[in-house]
Amino acid sequence: MVQLESIAPDFCLPNQDDVEICLRDLRGKWIVLYFYPKDNTPGCTTEACDFSEAAPDFSTLNAVIIGVSADSTARHRDFIDKKDLNITLLSDESTAMMQEYGVWAMKKNYGKEYMGIVRSTMIINPDGVIKAIWKNVKVKEHARIVKEKLEGLQG
Repeated sequence: MVQLESIAPDFCLPNQDDVEICLRDLRGKWIVLYFYPKDNTPGCTTEACDFSEAAPDFSTLNAVIIGVSADSTARHRDFIDKKDLNITLLSDESTAMMQEYGVWAMKKNYGKEYMGIVRSTMIINPDGVIKAIWKNVKVKEHARIVKEKLEGLQG
């Protein structure tokens, strides 16, 4: 996984509208970059809805919220429409970006091993430096915890 105080690896991925979003285009803003397993599943829905609800608060802190999963852009559009989300979701179907960030890893469920997304969140500062990392995120209260950390980093 990427390390605190390291430069965030650059990426360019399509968002839910098939528009390419690149890290370099977001320089000058704080970025809350969160990785989640799958659209329209209980934990991922809670996390996305919580971040979406908190988006105006993050916006006042000059921060954008970006979710990343291996779902297609079409699945992202459906998820956003179904849950009325107002955050950006990026599609990393190849998992190349998630591998670079170290969140694509071996997981175990009911005794079976498989490669999957480790639910993680990072805060990247306006200069592209990773200032906070959460691994194996528990979604309850996570958006609030991230917002408080961002406020502390800015204060």
